[in-house]
Amino acid sequence: MVRRILITPRMTCCDRDLPLRLRLQKKTQPTAPANVLHYYTTLYSHWGPQNWWPARTRLEVIVGAYLTQNTNWSNVEKAIANLRRARVLSVSGLRSIPLRRLATLVRPSGYFRQKARKLKTFIRFLDRNYAGSFDRMFAQPTDKLRVKLLELNGVGPETADSILLYAGNHPVFVADAYTRRIFERHQIIPAKSKYEEMRSLVERALHAASLDSLRAELSEPDSSHHSPRHPISPMSRMARSELAQHYSELHALIVRAGNEYCRPTPRCEECPLREFLPAPSEVPSASEGSL
Repeated sequence: MVRRILITPRMTCCDRDLPLRLRLQKKTQPTAPANVLHYYTTLYSHWGPQNWWPARTRLEVIVGAYLTQNTNWSNVEKAIANLRRARVLSVSGLRSIPLRRLATLVRPSGYFRQKARKLKTFIRFLDRNYAGSFDRMFAQPTDKLRVKLLELNGVGPETADSILLYAGNHPVFVADAYTRRIFERHQIIPAKSKYEEMRSLVERALHAASLDSLRAELSEPDSSHHSPRHPISPMSRMARSELAQHYSELHALIVRAGNEYCRPTPRCEECPLREFLPAPSEVPSASEGSL
């Protein structure tokens, strides 16, 4: 029988004394895919659904995926509010607005000149390849569309996968900086693992799981902790395939755990994932490659 390492409330990832019993137990940790499933069910039980991505339209998701690069979500919300007030948060609006004016509107998100150019590049891509139609674009096979998105200036794997999953209902997992931080500290992945390795790990874990068993595990989150981070939006309640919904929910829960607990200076004692920590003496300190 596989046993997990249990870190009691008095123990943290900064402790230096590790009892012999735990040193022996750490050799029988679950496999990495099993850990991913444990983390998912634990976080969902703690917080419930998170209503991510908070947006009204597919275009708003895509704009947010660009603007969130190298900034926090509150700054993205300010920039999107500017676009909405200016009545340009549409394909036609972004197509016609002068570049300089667009840069001014997205200024709160930082790197505003570059981001304005990237948004213009995306609109040209949508027009040239799909006649301005999101239905046509997202009807493409996932792998084919992902390659095309990654060819665009300013679109890396995380941005491409955010667009595919949250705007297009394509079943891909978004492995962001919080995923890396949590997985590295919990020794699920080696330090400096590549993006595709993290994405593949999660996708393999959820592919291997029975959707029926996941459905049962996630059906009744602990109502005392049930606290969505965002209100329901048209895009967060969009009909998705079951697998895409699992990827969406897990990503949103990891973001919340990273934002609230797994910070550069971690708050392990309060984190719902504290029981899964490896031997305290082996957890990297905040100074070792913190994000």
